[in-house]
Amino acid sequence: MSDLKSSAFVLYSRERCPLCDEAKVILEEVRRDSGVQYKEIDIHSDDALLEKFALMIPVIEWKEEIVQFGKVDISALKKLLQK
Repeated sequence: MSDLKSSAFVLYSRERCPLCDEAKVILEEVRRDSGVQYKEIDIHSDDALLEKFALMIPVIEWKEEIVQFGKVDISALKKLLQK
C-alpha cells in the first residue's frame, strides 16, 4: 500500500467544466477510500496541454499513463489501485 500512497492521479481539467467537477468529486472519494492523492492541472496553464487535451477533458493520468477521459468511472479507478 505504501507504493500506492507515493503515487497520485493527475487530473487535467479547466474551469467551468461540469465533467471536470464530477471527476474531482470522484477523485476525492477515491482519496478518502484509498489514501491516493490527486493533483489537478488546468490545461489553460500550458499551450501544449491545451492542444493535447482540449477535446478530451477531464483526463485522468495514473503512473504517467492516461487511464480515463470524459466521463470518469469510479469503479475502474478503484480497480487500477488493486493491481
